[in-house]
Amino acid sequence: MITLKSPREIEAMDKAGDVLAEIHEQLRDFIKPGITGMDIENYVEELMEKHGATAEQKGFEGYKYATCVSVNDEICHGFPRKEKLKQGDLIKVDMVVNLNGALADSCWSYSVGEPTPELKKLMDVTKEALYRGIEAAQLGNRIGDIGHAIQEYVEAEGFSIVREFIGHGIGPTLHEAPSVPHYGQAGKGSRLKEGLVITIEPMVNTGTWRSKMDDNGWTARTQDGGLSCQYEHTIAITKDGPRILTKQKGE
Repeated sequence: MITLKSPREIEAMDKAGDVLAEIHEQLRDFIKPGITGMDIENYVEELMEKHGATAEQKGFEGYKYATCVSVNDEICHGFPRKEKLKQGDLIKVDMVVNLNGALADSCWSYSVGEPTPELKKLMDVTKEALYRGIEAAQLGNRIGDIGHAIQEYVEAEGFSIVREFIGHGIGPTLHEAPSVPHYGQAGKGSRLKEGLVITIEPMVNTGTWRSKMDDNGWTARTQDGGLSCQYEHTIAITKDGPRILTKQKGE
């Protein structure tokens, strides 16, 4: 069942989004060669505690960590690890903040050190795909309009869009209806109504869009070893257009 949020609920989720956005802003300077995924995990938990927030995904269906830290060919749900990150690595940090019961979800990609031109293009295209999806999330449009806008752009740039992992409704629990694919046909799917809160989180690969699962049962990676990049925002559908609840400074 799709639940629509009241203005009060959206304001609470926006406050949770502010906490999450600030954490991602702090990570910009924190992520550098020599640190580990576990360093990121511990840093994020410290920042959440400082703001009186908790990590909603910790314990979700048995997941043990506050963050997902996915490296290079890992598409999503990478475990934070103790191996040191090195120059040129592509890191995706995904987290869900719970602030007084209100949730916000956002993943951001980071280059460890200066990115190569190829990596920069992948990151730029993925971020632009996110914003094209958000722009399509207008009151009265349909879910398919979001996926179509993303897929059309990504494939025209020579990349592929992951099918197996998609966006979703959020609040009061982590994963709610509706599903929000990052591919599809314009004009298809559920109508976007005022008060709907969803995530848009395109995962863009340099090679095939197909994934394979690690033995841990959580981490998905590209079948061909190509790089995968992701950016994600939580947004609310409003009569004034899509409202980004996890907006960072400078966006």
